Amino acid sequence: MSFPRADRPSTPRSTGASEADEADGATGPLTGAPVPPTPPQAERLLGPATAAVEHYARLLAGPAVARGLIGPHEVPRLWERHLLNSAAVAELVPHPCSLVDLGSGAGLPGIVLALLLPDVAVTLLEPMLRRVRFLEECVRDLGLENTQVRRGRAEDVAGQLAADVVTARAVAPLDRLAGLALGLVRPGGIVLAIPGRPRKP
Repeated sequence: MSFPRADRPSTPRSTGASEADEADGATGPLTGAPVPPTPPQAERLLGPATAAVEHYARLLAGPAVARGLIGPHEVPRLWERHLLNSAAVAELVPHPCSLVDLGSGAGLPGIVLALLLPDVAVTLLEPMLRRVRFLEECVRDLGLENTQVRRGRAEDVAGQLAADVVTARAVAPLDRLAGLALGLVRPGGIVLAIPGRPRKP
């Protein structure tokens, strides 16, 4: 599957998502939106996955913002704070392996890792329906054959779902996060906790 590069952005369309849509889990069309230019270091870090990650960036800037999955103020810093931060974790993931992205939200870092590591079987674990639907649409749109989406909380799937690697990004305080992740990681596995940056007042 090929993706348009960032220097040829597609024309964004409004999703028309409303509060009522979000309440019943309905979603607007999955379309992209302009994002900040791809930084020079991105292609060095992402390699052949660069175009796909650029496409994912447009999905984050467009429908993810429209559906309230990320704030519009995050769009100018999508690359530095979110995409490249997620990609930096890839070198810590042994592969091939299985990986669970705990509390995946809009797919960070799980979708970025799935794009970079096609020989890793990725499960995006997320309890909220509107996020699950966005993740499912991203997986289809990006052609991620190595990725599945599962709706649920870590506490509910512990013992049913186990992986070699568990990733989590700012889903809970570190001590609580460790407890949640340990219920999903296989003996001898790895937990990669990516702390979020504190919000500015």
